[in-house]
Amino acid sequence: MAIRTAEATWNGTLREGNGTLKVGSGTFEGAYSFASRFEMGPGTNPEELLGAAHAGCFSMFLTALLTRAGYAPTRIYTIAKVHLDEGPRISTIELRTEATVPALEEKAFQEFAEIAKQGCPVSKALTGVEIKLEAQLLR
Repeated sequence: MAIRTAEATWNGTLREGNGTLKVGSGTFEGAYSFASRFEMGPGTNPEELLGAAHAGCFSMFLTALLTRAGYAPTRIYTIAKVHLDEGPRISTIELRTEATVPALEEKAFQEFAEIAKQGCPVSKALTGVEIKLEAQLLR
């Protein structure tokens, strides 16, 4: 299977310094700083990127489960809210997903969503983090 890379560069002290986060494919490079991570300053942060990775992984895993079961999802939209608490430590990630899947019943959808929450590779990597899920099947 694939091995993916990412880079981080930090320049200066913690509060006054700044850095750059970059993915190996070159499709994303963003500035980060103390303010963008712990306050509401401009730029990105590791938690935001982790949230994007988790939302993307969950959405693809849910799609794979549904497709294998004979359903054809037309859209799955997921938001991940990553909670950075004192410590600092990531304590919780809230996944909220909306899916349009023709011919799928609500009960089955909730079961598939829970399996995806437990089974996507990013969820598995985050075993020390509480992962909450709110899943809505759209009609």
